[in-house]
Amino acid sequence: MPHPANWLGAGLVALASAAQAAPSTDELQKQIDALRSTVEALQRQLDDARRVETVAAPSPGAIVAVETGADPASVATKEDLDGLRADLENYKYEQQRNRETKTAVTSRGTTIGGTVVARASYQDAPTRAGSTAVTDDRRSSFDIPTATLNFSGSLYRDYAEGRNLDYRLAFQYAKNSPANNNSNFNVTDAYLRYSPFPTLTGLEEPKLTITLGQQQIPFGLEAQVGEELRPVINSAQFLSGLGVGNRQIGLIVRGDYDPYVDYGFNYRAPLLEYAIGVVNGNGPNKSDDNSDKDWLARAAVTLPVDYNSLLRELKIGASWYKGKKNLADKNGVVTHGRSDRYGFDVYYNHDPFGITYEFAEGRDDYLGNNAVGGTTKSRGQYLTLFYTWGEQWVKSFRGQAKYDDWWPKSYQAFLRWDQFDPDRSKAGDRTTISTGGLNVFFAETTKFQLNVNHYAYDDAARESVNEYLAQFQFGF
Repeated sequence: MPHPANWLGAGLVALASAAQAAPSTDELQKQIDALRSTVEALQRQLDDARRVETVAAPSPGAIVAVETGADPASVATKEDLDGLRADLENYKYEQQRNRETKTAVTSRGTTIGGTVVARASYQDAPTRAGSTAVTDDRRSSFDIPTATLNFSGSLYRDYAEGRNLDYRLAFQYAKNSPANNNSNFNVTDAYLRYSPFPTLTGLEEPKLTITLGQQQIPFGLEAQVGEELRPVINSAQFLSGLGVGNRQIGLIVRGDYDPYVDYGFNYRAPLLEYAIGVVNGNGPNKSDDNSDKDWLARAAVTLPVDYNSLLRELKIGASWYKGKKNLADKNGVVTHGRSDRYGFDVYYNHDPFGITYEFAEGRDDYLGNNAVGGTTKSRGQYLTLFYTWGEQWVKSFRGQAKYDDWWPKSYQAFLRWDQFDPDRSKAGDRTTISTGGLNVFFAETTKFQLNVNHYAYDDAARESVNEYLAQFQFGF
């Protein structure tokens, strides 16, 4: 770029040449104005060039920009920099103190959750169930039937492929029996879960997990659903009657194959879901009581249809459980008898309609007084019809949810027929429960449930009973 002095000299020469030609007054005025504009432009360039000067920094290779033409009030002084450093140190100290004194710290990443249920009940017939030895008949009661606390997280997180090693530890409150002023807080879930296949490759890829520890068993539908997610207040009778609702300790492999995926609706439906495992077979929080292990397997097929089909979410499943239990004769000699379970289930959930049906049968060996045994056959089944309306599960409305626990409200009305016969060889011991209910979902973790149960007995000596339950369930 030519030096500004050269431009100025050229302007003067041009002015001198024009003077020799004796220009008119107007022409001289134009030339003077042009020269003035040139000088002003050159002056602005000189000011811009002097505004920022680069000087060598104290450390080798560093350059510091110094604003020489700036307002002195806008230039940071050493005292200003020292004050900024002090503010940063104070902020770091405050954050560190808050983490140490007001934050739960774990050695691994942990998510804490839980559920609390408050219930009010009333029934036609008086009862003393769940009370102390010295009590009177009652028809109504307030209870806390369930309170859970769980911890979950990753022991090893694979950021490249998602082959994570996760854990879960859960506790559940339970009343003492016979009831007194105390209660128990028992371990429900305690397991490690590993994903041997990549999980970050997309929804189209099949899933596989290996779970070791105490866990729910993959038998049917309702036995696999947590207490906080079951639609009916009282679970199906055969869950406790056949023992398939109990946790077991062992190793279970779960997976699926050939999933159908619709990203627009965030929908994933595997063609085949399967599970196979081996467990102790004698319930939670106990060592095995014999050397035999129980084996289980489950398979479920979802119809391969697109999201808009009326048959979407139609799933048919079958479950099998092969167990051994201890039998003692009158002399105390222990032998082993079978304790097998078979199940069949149908699941259909096409918003707003839904249907679930489940059938289960148990076969348990027993010994008589003369050591000649037999087999008890028990059977249970239930059918649930439900209708849901509201916006809580609509994707467009869920996207508007606030950062607290606010969600659009939804409502679910249902009817259930539940029947269980503990011994099909005996007459009069079958129980049928008919239930009508309403679930109101206030938030993602909060719902109100209202159930009306009618108990009918095949035993002519027992009268039918109506039960009314109102339950508020909230999670954290």
